[in-house]
Amino acid sequence: MKTDPAWLPDQAFRAIGTRRVVVCGGDGPVVRTVVDEVTRACARYGGRVWHGTAGSPDADGADLLLVLTDLDCLPGEAAAVRAEIAPGQPLGKEGYALARPAGATVVVADGPAGLLYGLFHVARLGEAAFDGWRPLEVHRPASARRMLDHWDNIDVHPVMGQVERGYAGGSIFWRAGEPRDLHRVREYGRLLAAIGVNAVAVNNVNVHATEARLLTDRLGDVAAIADVLRPFGIRTHLSVSFASPMVLGGLPTADPLDPRVREWWSSAVADVYATIPDFGGFVVKADSEGQPGPFGYGRTHADGANALAAALSDHGGVVHWRAFVYNHRQDWRDRTTDRARAAYDHFAPLDGQFADNVILQVKYGPIDFQTREPVSPVIAAMPSTSVAVELQVTQEYTGQQRHVCYLGPLWASILRFRPWGPDGRAVASVAGDGGGLVAVSNVGDDPFWTGHPLAQANLYAFGRLAWDPFLDPLDVLDEWISLTFAPCPSVLRSALHEIMDSSWQVYESYTAPLGVGFMVNPGSHYGPGVDGYEYTPWGTYHFADRDGVGVDRTRASGTGYTGQYPAPWRDVYESVASCPDELLLFFHHVPYSHVLRSGLPLIQHIYDTHFDGVTKVVEMRRRWAEIADFVNAARHARVAQLLDEQVRCAQEWRDQINAYFFRKSGIPDARGRHIH
Repeated sequence: MKTDPAWLPDQAFRAIGTRRVVVCGGDGPVVRTVVDEVTRACARYGGRVWHGTAGSPDADGADLLLVLTDLDCLPGEAAAVRAEIAPGQPLGKEGYALARPAGATVVVADGPAGLLYGLFHVARLGEAAFDGWRPLEVHRPASARRMLDHWDNIDVHPVMGQVERGYAGGSIFWRAGEPRDLHRVREYGRLLAAIGVNAVAVNNVNVHATEARLLTDRLGDVAAIADVLRPFGIRTHLSVSFASPMVLGGLPTADPLDPRVREWWSSAVADVYATIPDFGGFVVKADSEGQPGPFGYGRTHADGANALAAALSDHGGVVHWRAFVYNHRQDWRDRTTDRARAAYDHFAPLDGQFADNVILQVKYGPIDFQTREPVSPVIAAMPSTSVAVELQVTQEYTGQQRHVCYLGPLWASILRFRPWGPDGRAVASVAGDGGGLVAVSNVGDDPFWTGHPLAQANLYAFGRLAWDPFLDPLDVLDEWISLTFAPCPSVLRSALHEIMDSSWQVYESYTAPLGVGFMVNPGSHYGPGVDGYEYTPWGTYHFADRDGVGVDRTRASGTGYTGQYPAPWRDVYESVASCPDELLLFFHHVPYSHVLRSGLPLIQHIYDTHFDGVTKVVEMRRRWAEIADFVNAARHARVAQLLDEQVRCAQEWRDQINAYFFRKSGIPDARGRHIH
């Protein structure tokens, strides 16, 4: 089957391809990409393109001007647009300005990446980009780093497979120990550039022996991928093992303060940059889930990160040091221990001790990408450290790309959350000033890229919200629908919005209620496993008993986790009366009779939402069946098959969760429905 073009079908460039296009700018791989995109569109739809570094003979009659501002003499309309930009407000390497002052649509940029992003913005606008007068718009990314982490293995791992937590087939980068079809990697780079992603880590954060060798004798394979991604403004990164000096270098230690270890890292990094001059840097998972780290030598995370940062600093590279650190073997049945506390307890005392080119990569929530959890307090606790916020495009706990679950609204709520109260900075601002946004990628070798064709919307939304976190996520979804299903009749657009707009909340309604989390099968993380984590050494998460449910994380009587937040949230979360209902069970153990703000008792809310969730998924399936005539047959068949699975699984969740709480509480459904 031909690879699905996702949000870049040929029709997305129809409006550009029918016009006279002038590209004024230098050479280089990214500018050549701009020219290639325009040339291909014009060849398909009958337009004309001219590219040069001086004034164009056709500039006065151009419909679209794409201009780099470093030219000695800008075409007249481009010069007028550039003059409108406020003095002292440079566009930067990736920003661009768009306007239509007269007869031409003009994009000006200070750097090649900005020109490329401006071109893709014109493609998003379609005919609207060429319709009448258009005032000046200046577009700059909110975060300098917008990165995807691929958890890909070179070989097929006996437990993890080829892509850990991957739900869309095998790796697009590796096959049988060798790089895959680089044409597909190129198409992937094109998709990412169209949404503004500018960095990719190409291997698993859980670095196995084969992946470790990418740093040394397999470096040529990485360079081949970097060569393909570079023309799209994307820098390549590697996940590396903290123990590399031992595993690869034969040293007896990986102690970050040992001079031999630091010398080894310096030498290894020099070899990397000799092969890949624009290499981005390292991603490191250390002292977590069995991965080696500085604790083994009595050192801190700052010691470990800084050793690698020192080797990278002269080359412009960075270390993404993940803050997902906890003791996964402790007995979670002890309520005085709390996995939610771990990242803060480990890292907050180290604020200000990390090198300037260390980025602390923090999961958006304190647990592990749950359907609902509060924003991690670490994001507000490290003002002297560059912090990147990590999201998960891969739907590990949100249906694994077998369930429709559009995550844009969830991410928007996270990025707009203000840890210091309504007058304080938002999470997006902290990330923008520091390490940016990172997400675990959900792409594989499946023809539809993400397995579930509708899961493509999550990857699209990540890129767009990383560029501008204050975009309306439903507007972003509409962009994706318009591009992916072009031409998109209103009946199709309406149905897709009905299916997807609130799909995250629908998924939440038939799975884990009110922030309780982890009522899921261990290992696979798919389907109901209400006590799956309750009676194992991995953890206890909901503490359901005959009297109530939820985790007491208060300072007064629980784990003290609420104290990790600044005011006012430390007090909002501390009190049952003020804690938002959607996070109630994350912070409090409450009786089944507790009355929510909706007026319903907690137990009735659990029953109702699980029944309602199934009803809504059945309606999703019905709406999708109605639009079969408006959707590519292969795409429609794949989604229909997956919606059947979603209905089955939602019913399983409903029956198991409701029966569990009926047995625990002894309280029947007030609406008289049968619970079994």
